[in-house]
Amino acid sequence: MDNNYFNDNTNQENQNNQNGWNSQYSAGSQNGYAGNGMQQNPYQQYSNQSAYQTYTQPSGGKVKKPKKKSGFGMTLAKAAAVAAVFGLVAGGIFTGISYAGTKALGITSESGKEAGTKGSTNSSSSVQQTNTGSAKDLSDVSAIAKAAMPSIVAITNTGTVSYQTFWGTTERESESCGSGIIIRQDNDYLYIVTNNHVVADADTLTVQFSDNETVSCEVKGTDKADDLAVVRVALDSIKAETLNSIRVATIADSEGLEVGQGVIAIGNALGYGQSVTNGIVSALGRTITVQDTQSGQTIINNNMIQTNAAINPGNSGGALLNANGEVIGINSVKYADTNVEGFGYAIPISDAMPIVEQLITREKVDESQSAYLGVQGNDISADVAEAYNMPEGICIVEVIEGSAADKAGLRQGDVITEFDGQRVGTMRELKELMTYYKAGQKVNIKFSRLNNGYEEQTVEVKLGSQTGVN
Repeated sequence: MDNNYFNDNTNQENQNNQNGWNSQYSAGSQNGYAGNGMQQNPYQQYSNQSAYQTYTQPSGGKVKKPKKKSGFGMTLAKAAAVAAVFGLVAGGIFTGISYAGTKALGITSESGKEAGTKGSTNSSSSVQQTNTGSAKDLSDVSAIAKAAMPSIVAITNTGTVSYQTFWGTTERESESCGSGIIIRQDNDYLYIVTNNHVVADADTLTVQFSDNETVSCEVKGTDKADDLAVVRVALDSIKAETLNSIRVATIADSEGLEVGQGVIAIGNALGYGQSVTNGIVSALGRTITVQDTQSGQTIINNNMIQTNAAINPGNSGGALLNANGEVIGINSVKYADTNVEGFGYAIPISDAMPIVEQLITREKVDESQSAYLGVQGNDISADVAEAYNMPEGICIVEVIEGSAADKAGLRQGDVITEFDGQRVGTMRELKELMTYYKAGQKVNIKFSRLNNGYEEQTVEVKLGSQTGVN
């Protein structure tokens, strides 16, 4: 707002109020009324030439006075004239006040010009109205859920848990639940993507399809660092009716996601079977750190999708869908806090698929060709690492003489944290990973060595043949 202009205009208006209506309109050209397209004061125009004295000067002779009119007709004419003059005066006042107000406040008309001013433009840029686009209504997602549910499965993990009692170490059977997404089928298998923590430390795994049919499955490959895994089901173990009722999920590109976009989450929440929730993309590119309750290892996930769609235990590995029913993310974790609601996270599908493709195509080698590292170690969980100020991973307790590890310079006390770019936290994970490598292959192993504190190092190892404990 131009404060000088506003003050000048206010002073002028006060002066006009002191001088009365006639002086106000006499000063009309000074107050900017001429700028409104009025070439002279409208009151002056009509006072110089009366609206009801329209006689003319004859060309010579005596001036002939008009006859005096009286009666109702004359009264009516006077009233009409007064009304016309009053209308012009009121119109002039309204136009003047409107101009002064819009000029002072910087209001522009729809055409982008100052209100009441011809040919003038506003020197400041106007703020554009938000274009909301054509967002889809997700208040009713029944059709999307109906189409997507045949692509989602429930996964049951049965394993053995060891725990300490007064009488020593005791083992018991444990069962946990998760979800998965059918992403591929070939001539022999159905492939299902899920989270690594859903299938970790499993003795047996089963999947339940949308028609409640349950079959056994096996782990095809895992990537703990990205919390991804692929399990596969032999087609000959699935009934024909089930095969006809299930479908492979449609994968979308998650790169184009926007905050506020509507999403739907489907999964085996709390192990009760498939359920559906919906919400929006709350944020993108989140980094979160979680602790795997089974292995005790800390997992860091980058570039996560944050959503307020309810994601609960059992939803892990399930699908996050867009309004077209396409998979845009793999539900992974919920922020657990009694004071926090609506904080769930999913792995973007565009980040996951290259890893998933590798897990599907990578094949285990024949046992006779399996690689051999030559170490024995103890698992360092997050609790142990914190208590003893150590890194999480596998602490080497013995290096087999002459083995690949011995030749590479690994020694007792070193803590292995990565094998060929993949994080490892337990001996079980290392053994599983080694089944995909042949003797003679070269890999990089990252480890930490105690030297006035733990220092991280990387060494290249040429794997040996399977001749002992790895």
